[in-house]
Amino acid sequence: MKKFLIIAFFLLIAGFLYAQQQKEVGSPDPERLGIDTAQQMLKEVSVDKFEHDGFWRSTMSGDEGYTTTRLFSGAPSAKEPIPEEEGLDIPDKYVLGTRIDFLRRGYSSFTIYPTRPIPIEGITKTVSVWVAGRNFNHELVLLLQDFFGHHYEFFVGKLNFIGWKKLTVAIPPQSDDGFSGVVQRNYHYNNQMGLKIMGFRIDCDPMEAYGSYYIYFDDLRAVTDLFAESNRDEDDMVDGW
Repeated sequence: MKKFLIIAFFLLIAGFLYAQQQKEVGSPDPERLGIDTAQQMLKEVSVDKFEHDGFWRSTMSGDEGYTTTRLFSGAPSAKEPIPEEEGLDIPDKYVLGTRIDFLRRGYSSFTIYPTRPIPIEGITKTVSVWVAGRNFNHELVLLLQDFFGHHYEFFVGKLNFIGWKKLTVAIPPQSDDGFSGVVQRNYHYNNQMGLKIMGFRIDCDPMEAYGSYYIYFDDLRAVTDLFAESNRDEDDMVDGW
């Protein structure tokens, strides 16, 4: 009986220490979680519908191949509209198409980019886009930039599927110190936050980098936290003069 009580005592102490360690290392603090949840206003917003001819361009190394980018009529049948946009008569009848003509087989990539970076208001949580990848083993990479000039690349997914598919990538949050991770906000500048879309890069599988390749995009969206945007001081001054 005495031996059993001693074992039970040590198990109780070990369990308490483990719980404390888990709380310090990785488990969310319930009080902090409540604060974070209360200070969020998540909303899905349209970033670009690919409706403007000539706004998106493409490029690749001249010794690997050449690209052609233009708009086509069409849309994914499974795409659902954003509720806030219904009834606003926003144009949405085109998709962006890019054709790649390879000059040689090997490790290559090409980039599809807007003529100017596209800002996303608020703090971006996820970015999604509809893609028709023609069932190739090429990989799609999202290119981003923050307001402080830092560049980021995020793997979105492989293009080995038939027809249209909605691909989504989660943007990791910045750390509590505000200087590591994907920095979307600095406490010094409340009017400079969020990310900018710099384009997409397609990394080609060398076994399938030959002949002609076609890829199509539609409906670039983001889920973003607009809490800080809706709680700005209207009488604050604007820097940059």
